[in-house]
Amino acid sequence: MPGRLAGKVAIVTGGGSRGPGLGNGKATSILFAREGARVLCVDSAVERAEETVKEIATEGGEASAFAAEVTRAAECRAMVAAAVERYGGVDILHNNVGIESRAGILEVTEDEWDRVMAVDLKSMMLAAQAAIPRMHGRGGAITCVSSIAALRGHQRTAYAAAKAGVLGLVTTLAEQLGPRGIRVNAIAPGQVWTPMVAYQGPEGREARRRRTPLGTEGTAWDVAWAAVYLASDEARWVTGQTIVVDGGLTLTTR
Repeated sequence: MPGRLAGKVAIVTGGGSRGPGLGNGKATSILFAREGARVLCVDSAVERAEETVKEIATEGGEASAFAAEVTRAAECRAMVAAAVERYGGVDILHNNVGIESRAGILEVTEDEWDRVMAVDLKSMMLAAQAAIPRMHGRGGAITCVSSIAALRGHQRTAYAAAKAGVLGLVTTLAEQLGPRGIRVNAIAPGQVWTPMVAYQGPEGREARRRRTPLGTEGTAWDVAWAAVYLASDEARWVTGQTIVVDGGLTLTTR
């Protein structure tokens, strides 16, 4: 039986994992391939993307690695050109790349603010800007990874502001691109265990579990399954929306 993404070409930014464990982009790349997509796995460090591609290949999927710094417009255009050259087009853009800043308003520096905004927000605009012309006439799906930090009070000033900006970008792109048959949505993960939060030890992990109504942490697979749905034809009438993947955390005040 064909997969849910059979015949589609997907670009996944941030498709590698930093350090041990499984990041959201790596899990999404693997699931996209399992569901039949041909995947261009993009990372600023090509060796991380290549590791993801190796895992996909062992399962019989089709993927290739590409190195790009997606805060630069020219590299985003080169990324899209590579997908077109290798696979014939672009159907799915999954904007996953992101970094974290733990600084509050009195601690965050101007350089730190600018870097977080560039990686977590600007990159998504540039990648979409590059991909949209290649989606025109064939429809398409763009998904941007935000965070529940965009939906509730948060101590990490630059990170929360950038992730809120992602939601604003998603709604305006959905409105603009609807007539072209291109859908744009967001995913807002909560307490998901990925290499980006590996600095938190066992006590931190336990605290994360206690804060979540379901009493568990999420995994990168939880985010990836939401991405598969939004990229698939099952979501053909879903655009401008945010799927919250947080075990119910945004329902609480804890």
